[in-house]
Amino acid sequence: MVNAKSAVVVTTGLTAAVVILTVAIFGAGLMRHGLSARDEPSALERTIARMARSAAVPHDASRLPNPVTPSDAVLAEARAHFADHCATCHANDGSGQTPIGQGLYPKPPDMRLATTQRMSDGELYYTIHNGIRLTGMPAFGEGGNDIDSWKLVIFIRHLPNVSAEELVEMKSLNPKSQGELEEEREEREFLAGSDDAKSDDHDSERTRASTHPIHRH
Repeated sequence: MVNAKSAVVVTTGLTAAVVILTVAIFGAGLMRHGLSARDEPSALERTIARMARSAAVPHDASRLPNPVTPSDAVLAEARAHFADHCATCHANDGSGQTPIGQGLYPKPPDMRLATTQRMSDGELYYTIHNGIRLTGMPAFGEGGNDIDSWKLVIFIRHLPNVSAEELVEMKSLNPKSQGELEEEREEREFLAGSDDAKSDDHDSERTRASTHPIHRH
């Protein structure tokens, strides 16, 4: 009994020491660098973040099977959804290499890599549907069984094999900024003006031809 109590005391002491050390390291880094989102997370922070993300998903939720059967139609729908809702931070290819994504802290993971691909379907679904506190990842979808989020899980599984053709299609589906929309409007107006000018020139030529007929000898 004494030995068991001693083991508990030792384990508790080691756990407390690890926690104190972690807080001390984080505090030292905070005093040196502040809370800038431009910094790269340290290896310790990345490890803690992965542990926290895993612990944030309830055990029962992590074991949920995907109720959606993969198909070309489902993949196309999920691809369009990802391009419109997720690519701003995660990029069309899931790399996270976007201006907004790289400005977040922690930064979005490269979802093509094993860290994400090893997650269960239930873990991916729970993360999409409920978001992650203290990060840039919001909750998506309505309450209950969110089929759209389950379809996104299927697309995330496909990310390591996404094709160049798919990426081109997704680019056309990405949200556009106000500046981009204004540029497109100006381009349409310019092209419409060019067509009107061509039409006016053609009408002028017809008018001149009818007013000054060519006399053949």
